[in-house]
Formats: sequence, structure tokens, C-alpha cells
Amino acid sequence: MNGAPGVYTADWAETPNGRDFSMAMKKTQEALTKISAPHPRLAQFRCTLVLAWPDGHDELFEGIVGGQLVWPIRGEGGFGFDPMFLPEGEQETFGEMDPAHKHAMSHRADAFAKLVAGCFDR
Repeated sequence: MNGAPGVYTADWAETPNGRDFSMAMKKTQEALTKISAPHPRLAQFRCTLVLAWPDGHDELFEGIVGGQLVWPIRGEGGFGFDPMFLPEGEQETFGEMDPAHKHAMSHRADAFAKLVAGCFDR
């Protein structure tokens, strides 16, 4: 999908009445079907943190969790695209997973761990 939805993921869920991620996941599945995307349909969640220091230098920390998209969606937990994202090496989607397990392996947790290791564990 040429990088879509990317940083505009939440925009895919916009409706006049707020965000509808069920609709957004369906829209994603339809777009993948339309272009005959091969299986497995690889995807990833990414988080990028930038720490801007007072001396003017910046440090960048990126967290990534790879996996694939599944259809039909599975689970009602999490938020956003979690019910259609199956992390690499797991049997449950983020939508099915125990929240503590999901959060421990998330792209956000990865980025923050890298920030702490890179800036505070010296």
C-alpha cells in the first residue's frame, strides 16, 4: 500500500461522528484485497521518540514491532488496529492479548527502553 496508512492511520478511522476503527480495519482489508496483496500481509507498528537536549543536540529512538495483518479481525481488546495485528512469533492478535503482555512488547515500550538505555543508563 506504498506506506499507507502510515502516520495517517487514525485518519482512516475518521467519520463525522468520531473515529471508527472497525471501519478503518475494513477499509484496510478492502484496500489490500483490491491490490491483491500477497499473504502473509506484513505490517509493523512504529514509535519514534526524539529527545531534544538544551545544548541543541537530538537523540532518536525507534521502536518497532513486526507482524502481519489478519482477517477477519480477532479480539476486542486494545485500540486502533490491534484486532487485526498479529505480532511476529505470537498466536494472539494485540486485540486478543493480555494488555500487560501487549504493552511489554509494544513499539512504544521498545522505543522508551531504548531512550532509557541510551540516555539514563550510562
